[in-house]
Amino acid sequence: MPLGLRSRKKDKVKESSKLVESEAAPAAPPAPAASASRLQFHTQLAHGSPTGRVEGFGSARELYAKIAETFRIHPAEIMFCTLNTHKADMDKLLGAQIGLEDFIFAHIKGQRKEVEVLKTDDVLGLTITDNGTGCAFIKRIKEGSLMDRIKMVCVGDHIETINGKNVSDRRHYEVAKMLKDLEKDQVFKLELVEPMKAFEKLEPRSKGGTLPEAKISRGRETLRLRTKGPATVEEMPTEVEEKAIKKVDELLETYMGIRDIELAATMVEAGRDKKNPDEFAVALDETLGDFAFPDEFVFDVWGAIGDAKQGRLE
Repeated sequence: MPLGLRSRKKDKVKESSKLVESEAAPAAPPAPAASASRLQFHTQLAHGSPTGRVEGFGSARELYAKIAETFRIHPAEIMFCTLNTHKADMDKLLGAQIGLEDFIFAHIKGQRKEVEVLKTDDVLGLTITDNGTGCAFIKRIKEGSLMDRIKMVCVGDHIETINGKNVSDRRHYEVAKMLKDLEKDQVFKLELVEPMKAFEKLEPRSKGGTLPEAKISRGRETLRLRTKGPATVEEMPTEVEEKAIKKVDELLETYMGIRDIELAATMVEAGRDKKNPDEFAVALDETLGDFAFPDEFVFDVWGAIGDAKQGRLE
């Protein structure tokens, strides 16, 4: 295991090249990537609504604002979105990429509930993720764990407060750490919000289906949402990249108690052209410095990317 991945100076090699005047080439025409802002996606509220259309977004935050505008609700009411299903299916969560023909279902806040739990085990058994805009929710409950025995706590529940402290604006890794740090053999209280169910607010549910013929099919292309910078139309990840992303997502759960396909994809992308774990660590610090990943985790992620490239991942 390499030691002091972050102790090395983050030297950036600056290279410059000049074209001889006689060899100067005309500027290349801009790529048609700007068309990403004109793509339209069909959307519904998951508990039932007419079908709306959204376009002109480049991040999850902007997408939620567009959906909220379409259905005349506040963006903060949207907990998460699923693709091509109105069910709270954690395997269908909207992440960093949306297929150009995907149908977006928005799950909004429903019933609030409180639960008090005696922490009898060191590990609660919760895996936390978030929607990228300050709404952490439960993605998985480990079978047989302490929280699995608390039937009021469900997958999809938004964690609003922990022992009275509001965590609605905290990222998933912060919420996961707060839960992990709760003292054993002490009672703690959670205030949760579950996704609205169809029977809580009856509205007609339009049938899902294929998009109109005017929608251009682009094979395996997707709209890649980015926290920084505009959205871009890209090819879907290769099989190797998909395996690496899946493994990195599993490592996020092991080390940090969170699941985040978008974060995993960003890490795999950061390691795409890196030659060693030190370069990879620097790249992660530059793009994801807020997470302060431990060196052991960074080294294991680098190993997972290498294993995927060498075909050692199932």
